[in-house]
Amino acid sequence: MSAKVLQTIKNAPFDWKAPAKYAKQLNFTKQPVNFINGEWVTATTGTIPVEDPCTNDIIGHIPNFQKAEADAAIAAAATAFESWKETMPSHRAKILRKWATLMNENAPTLGSILSREGGKVLAEGTGEVLNSAVFVDFYASEGERVYGDIIPGPRPGVQTTVIKQPIGVVGLITPWNFPSSMITRAAAGAIAAGCTVVLKPSELTPFSALALAQISEEAGLPPGVFNVVTGDSAAIGSALTSSFDVRKISFTGSTRVGKLLYEQSAGTMKKLGLELGGNAPFIVFDDAELERAAEDLLLAKWRNAGQTCICTNRCFVQANVFDQFLAILLKKVKTLKVGNAFDPSAKIGAMCNKAAVDRMVSVVADARKKGGRIECGGRAVKVNGKGHFFEPTVITNVNHSTMDCCQKELFGPVLPVVKFDTEEEVVQLANSTRAGLASYFYTQDYRKQHRVSRALKFGMVGCNESAISHPVAPFGGVKESGLGRDGSKYGIEPFLDIKYVCLSTK
Repeated sequence: MSAKVLQTIKNAPFDWKAPAKYAKQLNFTKQPVNFINGEWVTATTGTIPVEDPCTNDIIGHIPNFQKAEADAAIAAAATAFESWKETMPSHRAKILRKWATLMNENAPTLGSILSREGGKVLAEGTGEVLNSAVFVDFYASEGERVYGDIIPGPRPGVQTTVIKQPIGVVGLITPWNFPSSMITRAAAGAIAAGCTVVLKPSELTPFSALALAQISEEAGLPPGVFNVVTGDSAAIGSALTSSFDVRKISFTGSTRVGKLLYEQSAGTMKKLGLELGGNAPFIVFDDAELERAAEDLLLAKWRNAGQTCICTNRCFVQANVFDQFLAILLKKVKTLKVGNAFDPSAKIGAMCNKAAVDRMVSVVADARKKGGRIECGGRAVKVNGKGHFFEPTVITNVNHSTMDCCQKELFGPVLPVVKFDTEEEVVQLANSTRAGLASYFYTQDYRKQHRVSRALKFGMVGCNESAISHPVAPFGGVKESGLGRDGSKYGIEPFLDIKYVCLSTK
């Protein structure tokens, strides 16, 4: 790495011994920094401000790094890979478990950082940190379970073996909505497999990534194994996709950008893991436990103010229980308080920025124009005169084929509720999207559970369950929702190359 490219500073940015200040008045960094080759490097090409979406306050700045700095991080990761790939899986597991332990021990502080920069209520922010640690701990063990094969030879005296080796440097590009767990569920798998990582986090929520980097250093990850670069998305993305040293790209974000990365990576024939947009249906059949379904829908729709890739986008309710279910749902939704992330009574925090609020305003206006009825909510609001907030909103009298609230991924706290008559009809409606990430349905009929689970064209199906993301389960979609899986025994495979060895013993 050239000293002309990167300027280092001595001190790490976060003080774990003063958690109280993070919630109220945190100046996140002493100066804008990134983490490259085990060193904290300061901005040399300008900075980007980071806003608290609950208050509109600028809470810190990050380096606006360009291709040169990204190339330096890639070079550091490539150098570190040569030694890291040779370490024993048990050694990597020990460091990862220490990383997870430190995350758990510092969860209140990390949760405060996450909620301050992302706007989600503190209980959700802290919960995300704890969930992030679970992924790290899971992959620590999974890395010790990477096995090859011995296959009977084609003729006497020939031994056929299959071995699995770490693929190399992994470029990781993560979104703002889960700025901790989206990192660990990919980075931990890569590191456990023996790979090294260059992470480009969202400029909206970068401090969670930098905090994880600081903890990784404290846990004992060697220099260059985990690097964090913030700045120009196009320039950094181009550096990752064009470098032959980067052998895999893992991206979570929009389908549009995922397709662009797919195209850009063709020149170097990389592996790609793409977790892209969704349009999740939530189906309530007439034999469902309505109270349970409505309660689960609160989580499936309004967690993180509706800003998750697996959030319910469309709710379908069978006609003969429609009014009953709607009444139950509205009673629950009207108890959801919108508020500052650090208000303990708030259930719904801020949206990520003004553009996100404007999108919700547009979606509701489109529904009204086309005959939709706003049952509750429907307005952008402020908290103490500040912030980017939108009321939890339920829309009925919905035209599924023409309204934006059904045809587009919402990524916000707006829910269209659609009436249906038959199983065949609702399966067709649910599948009538190019997205295929998550889906949910509620029924007590055993045969219907199996039929509908098989019929839904989505990578993940929740049957009488809306909390479907777990480290032991393969997370990912089909169709235009992406490629590959995170989590489970399948999640570590993309970070490994399969090598076949044919050995003559004569």
